[in-house]
Amino acid sequence: GKPLDESFRGWGRTGSNFETGVWHFETIKPGPVEGRKGHRPMAPHINLWIAARGINIGLQTRLYFADEAEANADDPVLNLVERGQQRDSLLAKREERDGQIIYVFDIYLQGPNETVFFDV
Repeated sequence: GKPLDESFRGWGRTGSNFETGVWHFETIKPGPVEGRKGHRPMAPHINLWIAARGINIGLQTRLYFADEAEANADDPVLNLVERGQQRDSLLAKREERDGQIIYVFDIYLQGPNETVFFDV
């Protein structure tokens, strides 16, 4: 219900807790993104670049919102990812904590739940 800020092009940085691996980032939930060069619009998402000791290159991924099913179904980038567990690794789950809406997005660098990373 808030007016859109068409000029918002922000970015931010956060770190994870060394003991737990938990990270936290507070921002606004974006709206749909206009497609480039006549391509169809992209679903609301946040681009993430992960850097860590031992990783020589940054890892690129996207955080999509699980409660945007209609927009996600038409997203040209998300539709490049095979449906199922791989695709689900890009969806942040909506929860409510202490009366606030939050999205939970776990990032796995390897293993059976490995997050999809893009070769950009």
